[in-house]
Amino acid sequence: MNVDQALGLIREEWSIASARYAKFHSAHEGYAVILEEMDELWREVMKKSSPRTNDAELQHQAIQVAAMALRFLLDVSG
Repeated sequence: MNVDQALGLIREEWSIASARYAKFHSAHEGYAVILEEMDELWREVMKKSSPRTNDAELQHQAIQVAAMALRFLLDVSG
């Protein structure tokens, strides 16, 4: 994967989430959502040393973290 592909996946995830959910109402809400996504990514990272490792799921969780960070920038900081 290259940068353009990664940004395309992040933009797609951002678009889906933006259509499905209202804008973040506050920085606290945005932070909480990002933290939840980080926790999900962490759970996948912890599986990395086991045979259950799924790189596709790691990628998916990382995309969700980045998409929620983008939402934060646009909804709260913008």
